[in-house]
Amino acid sequence: MHAFDVLGDPVRRRILELLAGSELTSGAVSDVVRAEFGISQPAVSQHLKVLRENGFATVRAEGTRRLYAVRAEPLRDAAAWLDGFRRFWTPALEALATEVARGKRERRLEDEGTDL
Repeated sequence: MHAFDVLGDPVRRRILELLAGSELTSGAVSDVVRAEFGISQPAVSQHLKVLRENGFATVRAEGTRRLYAVRAEPLRDAAAWLDGFRRFWTPALEALATEVARGKRERRLEDEGTDL
């Protein structure tokens, strides 16, 4: 499965967001995802399996618990692929930053004018 096939699913993206914060038990992941997406525990387990089998997550046993964590390498690979397209959105983001700064400067000057 291609990295973007894995990342294209909103449930798997949410699981990765949760795991990016810290290592979590499968139960903790399942509780959050089931509440947010209304899916079953076996469905969450299947998403964890896809992440694990495609290298996006690791799992380790701690007694009877299974602890999941993010693996950074596949995410770095996806980011590197996206870098080839960054030129399409970077100018627009830079223009937006310029307009935001201009608006802040204008509001500051207006506020300074009313304080006199």
